[in-house]
Amino acid sequence: MLLTARDITKALALRTLFEGVSLTIHEGDRLGLIGPNGAGKSTLLRLLAGLAEPDGGTITTPKGMRAVYVPQHDRFDEAHSARDAVIANAFTCIGEIGETHDHHEAETLADMILPRVGFDEALAHTNAGALSGGWRKRLSVACAMASAGAEPDLILLDEPTNHLDLDGVAWLEDFTRRPPGAGADTASVFVTHDRSFLERIATRVAELSPAYPGGIFMVEGNYSEFLRRKEEFLTAQTVAERSVAGLVRQDLKWLGRGAQGRQTKAKGRIQESHARMDELAELKARNAAAATGGAKVGFDASDRRTKKLIAAKGVSKSYGGRTLFSDLSLTLGVGDCLGLLGANGSGKTTLIRVLTGETTPDTGLIDLAEPRPRVAVFSQHRQDFPPTTLLSEALCPVSDQVRYRGQAMHIKTWSRRFLFRDEQLDQPIQSLSGGELARIHIARLMLAPADVLVLDEPTNDLDIPTLETLEEAMESFPGAIILVTHDRAMLERLATEVLALDGRGAWAMHASLGQAEAWRRRQASGANGAGAAKTESAKPAPEAPKARKKLGYMDQRDLETIEQRIQEAENAAAALEARLADPRLLADHEAMTRACAELGAAQGLVARLYARWQELEAMQG
Repeated sequence: MLLTARDITKALALRTLFEGVSLTIHEGDRLGLIGPNGAGKSTLLRLLAGLAEPDGGTITTPKGMRAVYVPQHDRFDEAHSARDAVIANAFTCIGEIGETHDHHEAETLADMILPRVGFDEALAHTNAGALSGGWRKRLSVACAMASAGAEPDLILLDEPTNHLDLDGVAWLEDFTRRPPGAGADTASVFVTHDRSFLERIATRVAELSPAYPGGIFMVEGNYSEFLRRKEEFLTAQTVAERSVAGLVRQDLKWLGRGAQGRQTKAKGRIQESHARMDELAELKARNAAAATGGAKVGFDASDRRTKKLIAAKGVSKSYGGRTLFSDLSLTLGVGDCLGLLGANGSGKTTLIRVLTGETTPDTGLIDLAEPRPRVAVFSQHRQDFPPTTLLSEALCPVSDQVRYRGQAMHIKTWSRRFLFRDEQLDQPIQSLSGGELARIHIARLMLAPADVLVLDEPTNDLDIPTLETLEEAMESFPGAIILVTHDRAMLERLATEVLALDGRGAWAMHASLGQAEAWRRRQASGANGAGAAKTESAKPAPEAPKARKKLGYMDQRDLETIEQRIQEAENAAAALEARLADPRLLADHEAMTRACAELGAAQGLVARLYARWQELEAMQG
């Protein structure tokens, strides 16, 4: 047992975040912590990390247990190199545990940790402020690891997938499964709203919410198993409320009898009746919390009749001598949702600016419908409000009313759509959680009718109920959407096509996320991207062919057929992924377990085939 929390209570200002919460963390656990925005997940994580004290309850750990905390927002000097940032954390640790005060030891520890999280010599000496979001997260992890001498027993991560591209998320998944250099029993607790991350990584899932007795509901298994068990529990809790309500009605009828009946009443039965009334009130409160759901999101479209909104014809763009994309053509019309896929710095943001007319392409044309489409942008770099701004001013800076879809709405009614309490309107936004701040930006975006929605990492900080509501609003939006997100569940649900960029000028359009990821892997390994269902790609000029070594008969035969086998394996994996989305399968626990095992085997085969392909290419020279 690494950690035991009993009856933990914590309040913020005048509001109780949670009370009576209990949980345990065992060696090797990978616990995903979810819950509504403002429920206190980040606060609970800080309590478990020992960075804050609970108002009530106890947290106990074995003597010498090392826990490290990776915050949601980076905490290192951006003017210093990545190596210096890790050294600072390593030196602090070395001083605390009393091993040695020699700065050389801290340098040695930093030089050991940085390669484990992917840093080469050049990146290690790069200023932290110049790193991309993915590399900054790796640096945060390295700093945390250094604070425990590279061998933590427990790693606590707060929203670790925020601001990461899909490559960064893939690395984080591998790290969380088995931190390099850490023991097999290293446990992790992570606050996240990334449903795919939960599905792939979590061995247990816990939801922090007043909808449950004790304020928390924990399930052994991944996210699919959690959803199944949660539905069963909430259904049973609803049935319990109806049953207790029936007993309370009988109690009230019995208590309401005349004087003769009152003389025969037993004191014990009266106490039982009042206890049942208290139980009913508690069940009603929990079921009401469970029924709250996410914010009510709905984007307003203009009255435009035009079907085709944006057409790109042979556009190219370069920066600093590097071609981001070349000879790219696409059409975006009503009902289209274009998913953009690529590593940080591959040109996604630049392409959005080109498509919306904000930036002129180097070559090619952008044809915008007439009148010019109205574009609404939800950026990952959200406009910061001054921390003393009142919530009412942030939601509605002009008056106490907003105008939504032609109707006037009072600020209180409007704020309730986004799950804010009336008393929060007069509070400064510095008291809000990251998810609550994100809901303010969504509320502002909804007030502007648009033909094209540009959503750049919209899932950051949003809780799962609001994410699901956001997806429903996007599905019903009668315009076009350009979507950039690391949330694979959202991409798979919404994207009608996925445009993948490799950052070196090549691009490809695909019908699914799986095909786009496979193309990017082939690009990274030097392949030409053949085999995608629908590919329109501009390739860099070919290099002069190098002399190739002659392979043996079996190796040559392997090489000739391996692309076809990879495509077949990827198709099989894609079919299994689609099968896992079937609600009938989710309802059958045994069938779901078998399907997950089959998918794992199929994905393993794909990985082995890619490794074999790289091996054969290396053998040829």
